Amino acid sequence: MAIAEVTVIPIGTGSTSLSSYVAHMQRVLSGLEGISYELTSMSTIIEGPLDRIFAAITALHEAPFHEGAQRVSTSVKIDDRRDKAGSSEQKLRSVREKL
Repeated sequence: MAIAEVTVIPIGTGSTSLSSYVAHMQRVLSGLEGISYELTSMSTIIEGPLDRIFAAITALHEAPFHEGAQRVSTSVKIDDRRDKAGSSEQKLRSVREKL
């Protein structure tokens, strides 16, 4: 299972507030199967099979266009570990155990 951190920024919206776009993107994610996700203050973390993550990223990137944005910048980081199963929670637990 892969983990991705995704930040989608609608550009030229006429407002400095993006929360309505973020809310719309979270609704888009809630309709997708095969992934789990967590909204953070700066990005969204998505976990699941790589093909489902890429489908979710595509849906997130397209969402602001459907809400009227004319330009969208999307940044993605992917952690795809294949030697053993992992998750965001497992990664955090491993660090906590070492503190």
